[in-house]
Amino acid sequence: MKKILFVTDAWTPQINGVVRVLLALIPILKKRGYEVTVIEPGQFRTVPLPLYPEIRLAFFVRRRVAEIIEELQPDAVCIVTEWSLGRAARSVCKEKGIPFTTWYHSHFQLYVNLRLRGFLKPIFAYVRRFHSAAAHTMVSTESLKKELESAGFTNLVLMPLGVDAELFTRTPSPSLPALPKPVFVYFSRLAPEKSPEEFMKLSLPGTKLVIGDGPLRDELEKKYGAKNTFIGYKQGRELVEWLSLADVFVFPSRTETFGLVALEALSCGIPVAAHDVMGPGDIITPGKDGYLSDDLQAAALKCLELSPADCRAKAEQYSWERSADALVQNLARRGK
Repeated sequence: MKKILFVTDAWTPQINGVVRVLLALIPILKKRGYEVTVIEPGQFRTVPLPLYPEIRLAFFVRRRVAEIIEELQPDAVCIVTEWSLGRAARSVCKEKGIPFTTWYHSHFQLYVNLRLRGFLKPIFAYVRRFHSAAAHTMVSTESLKKELESAGFTNLVLMPLGVDAELFTRTPSPSLPALPKPVFVYFSRLAPEKSPEEFMKLSLPGTKLVIGDGPLRDELEKKYGAKNTFIGYKQGRELVEWLSLADVFVFPSRTETFGLVALEALSCGIPVAAHDVMGPGDIITPGKDGYLSDDLQAAALKCLELSPADCRAKAEQYSWERSADALVQNLARRGK
């Protein structure tokens, strides 16, 4: 197998888990000698996705998707998302008898339901039907696999995610102004499904640092700016510099399938205070590298007692190299 085709409705300049996973894995695959092609929205006409204007939805795509697949003749097709490009690739592959792998990244139906009540069941039914045609559907944790199997999903395989432990290494003396200690940090999108307001309402000593942007930023900064320090999106070394100021990562989301940000915090030696839900519950060992509780304030304060070395040790159990191994093993291949 040499040629791998990824089809995704999420791509740069978006900043989300789907994009970050692909950007971590593709260079590794190329280094291993694979020829990687990505079909993504920037190659088509797009419109803002309703409820998610930062996401551009491609339209009138099927013919071009079919042409790319015919010209490329990929050895493996991985459909990363379930929307217009993913749907077109699924249709083409079924028509031509090409086996393909799908990837269940996020509970998108929960995100929509937070904005439009009553759409949970029909969207979930669509998502389940979408993945049912795949030779394999990849999921990030055993708990997600069990949940989806109980909901009627089939052909599920594990695809563990990773962290760049070389990049996410705490800087002893970051080149930033000092913040009053202790520093509690939230870093993720400022969107309803991430529950950022729960963090901002917490009464904690020291500094509450907010790293990220999104549709709720203006509203939240107006409402909570006096007691929370908003600095917007940060990436790469700049993100690590800011995280190096932090003592505890507070992760209020209840809709994660994994939660890459938790691993990135741990890799920087930062314990995690989170709810006992899928994602954090799959990663955190309570009392060792974080605490899981409905009371995030109490959990965050208890995290101050934990060892940064233990947090780093947990993160080192995950790597993108091992993720790439699993990806290659899970891909459905033509001719097999």
